[in-house]
Amino acid sequence: MGTTVLVEFQAKPEVVQDLKTFFKEILPDTRKYQGCRSVYLCCNQENANNFLLVEQWDSRDHYEKYPAWRKETGVIDRLGGMLVGPPTIRYFEYVNA
Repeated sequence: MGTTVLVEFQAKPEVVQDLKTFFKEILPDTRKYQGCRSVYLCCNQENANNFLLVEQWDSRDHYEKYPAWRKETGVIDRLGGMLVGPPTIRYFEYVNA
C-alpha cells in the first residue's frame, strides 16, 4: 500500500529563501525517482525556519535507496549546510480504517 515519509528540519534563518529555491531545483528529480509517488515541501506558519517534506513512496525500501543516491549527487551535503541540525525522519504506513 505504500509508505508515507515525513522529514522535518529547521533551516538556518539566513538561508530560508535559498533553501526554498534549492528544493524547487531538486524536487522534480525526486518526483521522477523510482518508487516516488509524490513529494512536497511545507513551511510552518508559526515558524518560518521549520519545514516538513511530505513524501509518498511505493515502499520503505524504495525510499531508503533515495538518500544514498542524493548523497552521491552531493545534495545531502549541500542541504546539511543549510540546516540547524539533522532532520527528523518518520515512516508511516496506511491503515485501512
